[in-house]
Amino acid sequence: MFWDIIFLLILFSVYFPALQRKMIEQQRLAAIRNLERKRRSRVIAMIHRQESVSFLGLPVARYINIEDSEKILRAIHLTPQDMPIDLILHTPGGLVLAAEQIAWAIKRHPAKVTVFVPHYAMSGGTLIALAADEIIMDPNAVLGPVDPQIGTVHGQYPAASILKALEEPNPNRDDQTLILGDVARKAIDQVYNVVFNLIKDKMPEERARELARTLSEGRWTHDFPITVEMAKEMGLPVKDELPEDIYELMELYPQPPQQRPSVEYVPLPYRPYRQPGRGRGDS
Repeated sequence: MFWDIIFLLILFSVYFPALQRKMIEQQRLAAIRNLERKRRSRVIAMIHRQESVSFLGLPVARYINIEDSEKILRAIHLTPQDMPIDLILHTPGGLVLAAEQIAWAIKRHPAKVTVFVPHYAMSGGTLIALAADEIIMDPNAVLGPVDPQIGTVHGQYPAASILKALEEPNPNRDDQTLILGDVARKAIDQVYNVVFNLIKDKMPEERARELARTLSEGRWTHDFPITVEMAKEMGLPVKDELPEDIYELMELYPQPPQQRPSVEYVPLPYRPYRQPGRGRGDS
């Protein structure tokens, strides 16, 4: 009897999380279908909520990769040419190649494409947003610079910082550093051209070139937050009227439990606390 109970507990602990995930997946699909009916559009969600999850003590990053671009390109291919697309983005960025593929697929779609940003769409996420006809953000959501980051055996460095370092006299500089500088210069030029070509039909040419330089040259750190107000000043087609359905959908992408303090609050409908002595009939 005792071992039967132990077996059942083990079975429950193994299958219950999988059942929970399946139920949430079904809720997400239902929410996406409901949003599609309301907006008469194809809804695609790219949500990277596991930015700081660890596995066996090692950090696991979620970011835009080739698998993401394959799936989104497939979804766009299956969308009728005259059907609008709504793309929900929540991402820290990722591979330039994957982000660029998604951006150009969005750009080429004949019907209107709207990108929704409930919290942030940094780096490659911003590159994708630039391709949309309209960007709708939460008033506190942010975009970010798209300046390229160059990977080395020692880590990733901003391409602009590598070029800046090469300007300083150094008689001990080796060929590897010079090669890295050449790659950095090419990367900045490539990203500049991508951004310019994505936005040149949305504003006058000179303004488009200035915006492309601003976003790609490394003027800020790579995690610099571009607010709604800044994005509007840059001339981007941004609105800050995010539909309530998007917030509800985001709740169905829960962050896995982490060993740190969490954020807690009383959910809606919220009833304000009435202080003693302040109620009806109190003197």
